[in-house]
Amino acid sequence: KRGLMKKIIMYYGTECPHCHRMMPTAKKVTKSLGIKFEAKETWHNSKNAKELEKNRDKIINACGVIGVPAFFNPNTGEAICGEMPEENFKAWLKNQKK
Repeated sequence: KRGLMKKIIMYYGTECPHCHRMMPTAKKVTKSLGIKFEAKETWHNSKNAKELEKNRDKIINACGVIGVPAFFNPNTGEAICGEMPEENFKAWLKNQKK
């Protein structure tokens, strides 16, 4: 676990089916790796939507689009987006730095 990131933010939308499918995976994997997990709803929460917008360029750079679910490392500005297999999400997290 040494060197792993400390926190990941998941930007999601309440009615987003991909977000609903990724939420349990994200919680499980981050817990197993000892990474703090923070979920921020962006479709109905204007404060969280503004935060997502603030990180727009970094997320678009990583994902090609701005959308949810978006997983964001606030320490490095790296992101990954969309629904994916647990193994892919875990591999991305393990490659993140503090």
